[in-house]
Parts: sequence; C-alpha cells; structure tokens
Amino acid sequence: MSFQVALSFEDGITRFVECNSDETVADASYRARINIPLDCRDGACGTCKSLCESGSFDGGDYIDEALTDDEAEQGYCLPCQMVPESDLVLQIPTTSAVAKTAAGSHVSTITEIVRHSDTTIGFTVSVENRSDLVFLPGQYVNILVPGTDSTRSYSFSTGPTVEDASFLVKITPGGLMSDYLSERAQVGDTLELTGPMGSFFLRTQQRPALLLAGGTGLAPLLSILEKMRADGSELPVHLIYGVSSDADLVELDTLHKYTELLPQFTFDYCVADQGSSAPNKGYVTGLIEPAHLDDGNVDVYLCGPPPMVEAVRQHFKDVSITPTNFYFEKFNTAATPAPATELTEAERAAAVKAAAETGLPAVSASVATVDIGAYEIGEEHLPVAESDAQFDARMALELGAMELTIGRLTPAQLIEYRILAENSAASIERDRFTDAAAFTETNALFHDFLFRCTGNEILLQAYHRLEVTELMNRILRTADWVDEHVAEDHLHIVRAFAENDRTAARELIVAHSEHAKATMRCAIADNHLSIAQ
Repeated sequence: MSFQVALSFEDGITRFVECNSDETVADASYRARINIPLDCRDGACGTCKSLCESGSFDGGDYIDEALTDDEAEQGYCLPCQMVPESDLVLQIPTTSAVAKTAAGSHVSTITEIVRHSDTTIGFTVSVENRSDLVFLPGQYVNILVPGTDSTRSYSFSTGPTVEDASFLVKITPGGLMSDYLSERAQVGDTLELTGPMGSFFLRTQQRPALLLAGGTGLAPLLSILEKMRADGSELPVHLIYGVSSDADLVELDTLHKYTELLPQFTFDYCVADQGSSAPNKGYVTGLIEPAHLDDGNVDVYLCGPPPMVEAVRQHFKDVSITPTNFYFEKFNTAATPAPATELTEAERAAAVKAAAETGLPAVSASVATVDIGAYEIGEEHLPVAESDAQFDARMALELGAMELTIGRLTPAQLIEYRILAENSAASIERDRFTDAAAFTETNALFHDFLFRCTGNEILLQAYHRLEVTELMNRILRTADWVDEHVAEDHLHIVRAFAENDRTAARELIVAHSEHAKATMRCAIADNHLSIAQ
C-alpha cells in the first residue's frame, strides 16, 4: 500500500510523492529526487523537523533533543523517522530551491474559451499526463502567457479529480493575459502550467463552512465546492459572492447546480452598483448573517482583493465573533500593461475598480502599484492562549464558588452534583471521547451547577460572561482525545465536597483546569492540522 504525501515548501511550491507504507517520508522524497533537509537520518538531530498538517503516521524512534513531546503534540514530526498511515500534508521548513526541486511543469491545450461577459473570460485546458497534475482544491498554477516570457497566476475553478482544468480571468485593459485571451487565444493553443502552488485549500470538514468570493476569487471556491461534492459532504456550506457590476457576475448557473448536488449548500450574491438589477446591492459583509457564523463554529474561506479581506476581518470584530478557522487568499487584480511599465490613468482607474470588485468602499489608486499577479495567503485560528485564558478565568471563579458552597450543599444537591459528574464521565473511555458532543453538554451542566448553588447572582453572571462553553461547543464537539484525568476529576471534586475537604477540593479544581486546557489544546491543534486530500 502507498500513500500520497504533499510537501509544501516555504516559497509556495507543493510537490507530491508516493510513499509506501513501509518506508519513511524522507526515503520516499529522496527516491523522487526531492532533497528535503536531512542530516543524521536517525532521529537524533532534528534537522528534518516539519509540521504535519494532515493525516496519521507512525512517528518512529527519536530522542527528545530532536523532537520534544510538546512539539509532537502540536503536529511536528521527523520525516526521517515517520512512516505514513494515511495521505499526508507536510510543511517543509525550506524553499523548493534548497530542496533541489521545482514546481511541476505541465503542457496543456486549450479546449474551450468562454466569454462570460465583457469583464470575465473562462477557459479550459486538457493536460498531457493529467495524472501527474495533482493539486489540492483552492491551489493555483502559474501560466506562461503565449508570446511572452511572463507568467500569471490563476486558481483552478475545477476540482482535483476533474479530467480537464478550468480557470476564470478578470479582463483588465493592457493586461498580458487579458490581451491574449481577448485578442489572440484560439482553441488548440498550447499553454505551459507550472505548479501547483499555494496553501489556500480546503481542510477536512468538521463544521459548517462559509465561503466568501470577490470577483474571479470565485474560481478556487468552485474547486472547493467540487471537492465537497465528490466527497459527499453533508455539512452546511454557504457562499457569498460579491462583484462591482452586473457584467462581473459569472457562473451563477454553476452555483445553482451545486445547490442540487450538495444538499446543504446555499448561496447569495451582491453587486456594488446601486443601479444593478441584482436582488442584493452592496457589500459581501452585508449578507453575512449570524446563522452563517454559528457563534464562531465555522470555517471561513475567503478569496478576493486585499480590501475585501480587511473588511471581512473588521466585520468579525464588529460582531464579536472569531471563526474557528479563517483561511484567506488576497489577490492583486491590477495587470501589467504591455509594453508600458507604468499604468495610464484609465488603467489605474480600472485597477481601483478591480480591487473594489467585491463591493467594498472605494480604495486609493495606489493599489495599482502592487506586485502583479501576486497572491498573499494566510490563515487565522482560535489562539491557544485565548482558550487557556478562558479556562484560567473559570478556575478562578470556581475557587470562589467553592468557598461559598463547600460544607453548605444539601444531601439532595450533592446527589445531583454526583449525577452530573457521572453523566459527563459517561462520554469518556480512558483518554478518548465516546461522544464528544454529549460531553460538551453534560460538562457545561456540571460546571454551571456549582455557580447556581452559590445563590450569588453576580458570580453566576460573571461565569456566564466567560466564553468557555462557547469555545467547547465550537472546538470540542469533533474531538477524539481527552486528558485521561478529566472524567475522574469531576467525581473526585464531588467526593471532596461530600467530605467537606476544602484543601482537596481546591487542589482538584486547579488540577482539573490544567487537564481541561490540555484537552482543548489538542483539539485546537487537530482542527488546524486537518486538511483534505
């Protein structure tokens, strides 16, 4: 048996290698002539240390100096020792040049050119040796513009398993690719693709998703939707698509098709032009409803120009919601005029319009001076520090609640407290959740009980203002691992209350907080490191 391993380098290049179930990732990489960092090959130096973003593996043998337990818990690994147990995605801490490899080069032939509107052209290519072009949904390739020595970057609008590959291009006056597609391109032309590239791609679905597209930023999200369809996803996914004018609206038929192919898929679109005939006029942020964010239990994927990314980020702040994961790809839509080296006023105005095509407020003309065809990719996650701080705050309040209640609970209250502890423990077997969703509910009832017993409304309100329960609902419902002490902690705390042992109760509450933080840290790491293949 063999598995596919994606090696993601610091310069955005992704290379895929086949790794047998009985060989290390390092051996498979060198067999493919990809020289990832390596020194000892014995798990002793840590030179090859990488981050595993997805998949399971046997970590092999190594010493603590090469890889600490904390690093291993965070997903780091040693390719010289690890043997795959599934498909993997690794972040390799070097560039492709240092690894003496390069992005794959693929020859393709144009099979279709579609003039969607005066502002957007789509084209499809057949790729020689299609099986060699492996990519993750959301990634892009560089395309050599025929008749030039320049490339432009375009995201796939088709899924990884679709035979032909399609792309969407925003037509910008004076753009090299825009001029080629508008004036010279013919079916049968040869195009050279280099890639895949980029770390903007669909992660394993564990919660609802919100997809946000600006203009031709719709392309990678179409690729993501196709992957969801192929996987038979049943989780809710909503897409909001924003453009500047009616002429910029494309692929609406395709989106309607996915509402039939994906049972939980819905979408909205908006046009900034107030004279538009579209049902929604304005900005993408105006269509984001509370249900789409699910109190933060959502993965957000956004592809659009920089102003759109910043506007959406500000929207999250305004509504005081932090998505579990926020993946974004900023693209610069200005195009280099040929052969001039500076933009004319008309081209500068077109670039400003393009940058605002998502329906955002007007931006400065200086956006036309940014690097052409560049992608800026990033991701934001619920920080571990925030989770730890929430649990520390809960612990402090619980110690106060303990002082107000220990020795004062009635026999009936102690029985109820014990039943709540047993109910929460019922969803755990040693260090594994048997039903993480049920645990989040019973655990919340267990902790809430003590605050209700204080009779102190101010303390109860202070506890309710914490976001511990919300964090657990967002992160823990799909978790597997739990600190093995968590279940017994609850029972021991109840016993300390029954015995009126204040010292034991205090120590147990403090220890339980650490066990809870460890459980959440692992769940957060798992959420961040799960990536679809």
